[in-house]
Amino acid sequence: MKINSSDEIKSLAIRYALANAVKHNGKADEKAVISKVMGEHPHLRPKAREIVGIVKEVVRSVNLLTLEEQIKKLESIAPELLEEKKKEEKKELPPLPNVEKWGKVVMRMAPFPSGPLHIGNARMAILNDEYVKRYNGELLLVYDDTIGAKEHKIIPEAYDLIKEGLEWLGVKWHKTIYKSDRLEIFYKYCKQLLEQGHAYVCLCNAEEWRTKYKILGKPCPHRSQTIEENLEHWERMLSGEYAQGEAVVRLKTGMDHPDPAMRDHVIMRISEREHPRVGTRYRVWPLLEFSWGIDDYLLGVTHILRGKDLIKEDMMEEFIWRLFNWPKREFIHYGKILFKGITLSKRKARKLIENGIFRGWDDPRTWSLQSLAKRGIRPEALRQAILNLGLSIVDIEYSPSNLYAYNRRLIDPVALRYFFVDNPIKLRIINIPEQNVVAKSPLHPEKPELGFRNIPLTVKNEIVDLFVSSRDLDLLKSKKIIRLKDLFNFEVISIKKDIIEGKFLSWSVKEARKIRAPIIHWVPSQNYVNIRVIMPDGNETTGLGEPNCKDLKVDQIVQFERFGFVRIDEITKEEILCYYTHD
Repeated sequence: MKINSSDEIKSLAIRYALANAVKHNGKADEKAVISKVMGEHPHLRPKAREIVGIVKEVVRSVNLLTLEEQIKKLESIAPELLEEKKKEEKKELPPLPNVEKWGKVVMRMAPFPSGPLHIGNARMAILNDEYVKRYNGELLLVYDDTIGAKEHKIIPEAYDLIKEGLEWLGVKWHKTIYKSDRLEIFYKYCKQLLEQGHAYVCLCNAEEWRTKYKILGKPCPHRSQTIEENLEHWERMLSGEYAQGEAVVRLKTGMDHPDPAMRDHVIMRISEREHPRVGTRYRVWPLLEFSWGIDDYLLGVTHILRGKDLIKEDMMEEFIWRLFNWPKREFIHYGKILFKGITLSKRKARKLIENGIFRGWDDPRTWSLQSLAKRGIRPEALRQAILNLGLSIVDIEYSPSNLYAYNRRLIDPVALRYFFVDNPIKLRIINIPEQNVVAKSPLHPEKPELGFRNIPLTVKNEIVDLFVSSRDLDLLKSKKIIRLKDLFNFEVISIKKDIIEGKFLSWSVKEARKIRAPIIHWVPSQNYVNIRVIMPDGNETTGLGEPNCKDLKVDQIVQFERFGFVRIDEITKEEILCYYTHD
């Protein structure tokens, strides 16, 4: 059918604007909608000016709706566009390779306990969990708690924080293993490599070895030591005769390897730091690649899921397996998620916590799983957001707004609504025609069966005092007539530093709609509740909530209208403490 009339163009624009809004977190983009209209109906190009005007008005109207309202409207007028959206979200993970070869799928998660899991680590946990559940396999939680670089510090409480985060995510694992319990195993296989002539103890200074041998691709003198000499040096490493940095064990990966990072790679080194689980019992520790080369075989791991930036680990593991004549496991890689506007560093977060700048590991700025739970992010939303990314090898720039869109769909249908004004300023209305005024507001705009909230006002001498948000000051300055939501319409008389004055006009919401009067939220000047909100950037917003906020419960997620969703964290006589979820 050929579209020509203005009404037909508007109807088309509404469909495309709703689809675009649902796809992009509730906000349609004018240019995208115009492009869609023109692209699919090129005969309309001569009407470009008219179309731009229609689309602008349509997009403005669509963006005033909540995401839930947009979805319902799209479902009623163009369900096929909503189905396209649903299909996009139901991305299936590709099958694991060679499953039949192994009989039973065994996978592992390998967190280093330097802090809780954060939003970036969630991909590793969720993908492993999904695959193991699909194949009815076994998932291992292996704490990769070997002592590494000085700045890579093990935090004792991280062991429990990691488990807590996995449980919140709904990840089920079958065994818990600590690398720090397996040192004797690594010693055994290291000694075996020395005895077979595949490794040697190097006494070179690290910088000297790098500049004189590694970069130039030349073997150091220790490479030609006899097996007996290497075993003697190895025993001296274990007994404490060599200090930290004086001796390492190198695997003979080849000094002519084209990748300098692979040349005679270190597999064991001395560390005199105390370990939070095993104390000072061990002073020689394996490097990551060696410990996994041994453990992935011994623990029966069949499929190893890791970021594409760890290809070197693949090569090292394969090298070790060949030396021991062990079968190669399956590697599956994925690209990085680059979280837009987020810094994910447990080391930095730990320092900020220690310095009292962050409130703890559940501070929203850490982006830990604990912090997401604190804010009211549902684990199902995070799981769906991660699965929607699939298993792409391409690096992805990801905006938290996408996660919020998934979460909003879960909480919006069940979150009750309340009035809250941040940074309040007093509003005084005169000429109130009634003495007993009670506002009646729905607990949920789309679920009348949930009932209403009554908000009584105290009127004296035809005057009522309220509080409104100072964020609405510009609106109050630019518009003469304003509607207080679910209450009445008034005319702005004056705006002073500490009070806004207005005059009652009418009760009718139809009159407000007819003149397109802005609608703002308010709180009565009596029986209000003090509310403090921790924002995602760590700042605090204070304000006042309607009297019905006294009925709120800890852990409840509600929507403060025109402000956003919040999770109730703490209730005292003085105030309610909330964490901001998202808009």
